[in-house]
This record gives sequence, C-alpha cells and structure tokens, in this order.
Amino acid sequence: MENLVLIRPSDEYAGEVMDFRAEMLQNGDSFDGCAGLEKVKSYAEWADFASRLKAEYGDGYVPSMVHLAVRPSDRRLVGILDYRLRLSPFLLQYGGHIGYSVRPSERRKGYGARMLRLLLPICRAQGGKKVLIVCDRENEASRRVIRKNGGVLENTVAGPDGVLMERYWITL
Repeated sequence: MENLVLIRPSDEYAGEVMDFRAEMLQNGDSFDGCAGLEKVKSYAEWADFASRLKAEYGDGYVPSMVHLAVRPSDRRLVGILDYRLRLSPFLLQYGGHIGYSVRPSERRKGYGARMLRLLLPICRAQGGKKVLIVCDRENEASRRVIRKNGGVLENTVAGPDGVLMERYWITL
C-alpha cells in the first residue's frame, strides 16, 4: 500500500484539484469535506475558502482547515479533507468536525482510513479533545473508515433531507 501525505492546498496542485472535481462530478458524488469544490469553476475561486464560505453561510460559517491527501510517488491527489475548528448548531447535529472524500478511481484501497488517521493528530494539535464525524447510514465504506479510527457511535438522526445519519465521536 502506497504512502500518503496531507498538505495544505497550493497552486502547485491546482490541476490535480480540478481533475479531482471533474472525476467527482462525473461519478455523481457529494463532495463531502471538499469546501464547496463542486460549486466553483476554477482553482483560484475554490482556494479562497474563507471569503467564499463566509459569503455563502453568513453566521453559520465556521473556520476550517482544508487538506489534500497526496500520494508522493506520483503526486496524485487521492482525497480532500476539511477539519472544522468548531461546530455550528447544524454541524453539531448533521455535519461534524471532519468531512472527507476519496477520489472515485482511488477508492477501495484503504486511503480513506489512512487520510483520517493522518488528520487526527492535526486536530489534536489545534486543541481538539474529541471530534464528531457524521456519515450517511447507508455509507458502509465511511462507517468502516470512522470505526477503524476509533469512532464510537453516539446515535442516529434523520438529516434535513430525511436521510438517516450516524454520529460518531473519536477521542483524540
């Protein structure tokens, strides 16, 4: 299994980010933890996270740290993660501290669990004691990723769209 590193977004990975976006759109994916990548037309627009997301969410905006999961051997962007530094009432119920997506062509290779494992020490370094991660009850792959990283199920809630969501806590 190949190594992964987490890096902060930079212009160096602009092409990879936009290729990731195209693959996710083609696959009909939900862009969890991608900081609104599906809503932008360019890397430069996406990379201005704070301004764009503050404008979109207003008082519901929370600061976050976006990371790219990159395979060093070929510099391929495998996934994107977003660590939200605090929780709004909506995120406390339905979104959690961490969102992540694995590129469709890189799934079923163990990358999701490794991405989350690499992010947890960063959460701890930011002062976190525990993190909430929420997944669709039907998303078995995400459930496995969360459980492999110590996630403990608190409860299941119906999301705003009626989809059942499982809420997991991981102690850092």
